[in-house]
Amino acid sequence: MKAITSFPRWQPVCHRQDLVARSGVVALVGEHQIALVLVPDSEQGDTVFAIDNRDPRSGANVIGRGLVGCVQDEPVISSPLYKQQFRLRDGQCLQYPEQSLRIWPARINGDWVEIG
Repeated sequence: MKAITSFPRWQPVCHRQDLVARSGVVALVGEHQIALVLVPDSEQGDTVFAIDNRDPRSGANVIGRGLVGCVQDEPVISSPLYKQQFRLRDGQCLQYPEQSLRIWPARINGDWVEIG
C-alpha cells in the first residue's frame, strides 16, 4: 500500500517588506482576517506566524494590534482589549485554556510571505 502525503498549498499573502518585526500586520485571505507576526531570530533566521485576528473573548478583529513578546521563551501576542496572551506557535491562550486562536502554517519564500 502506498502512503499518501499531503502538502499544504502555499498562498502568497503579502511581501516580506510589508512586515514589521515584533508586530502584527493583518491580511484578508478569503473570509479570514489573519494576523501575520514576524519574530526575528539572529541564530535561526526570521520566523513568521499566521494567527486568527479575531479575539475570542470580545469578538473584535484586533489581535494583529496586540503586543508581541515572550513568556518562558515562547513567542506570544497579547490581545489589546483584555490582555490575554496567545502562543504564536499553536494559538493557545495562556490565561484561559478554553480559548485559542486558529493558526495557519506560514513561511517567508523569497520576497513573499505565504500561508498554507
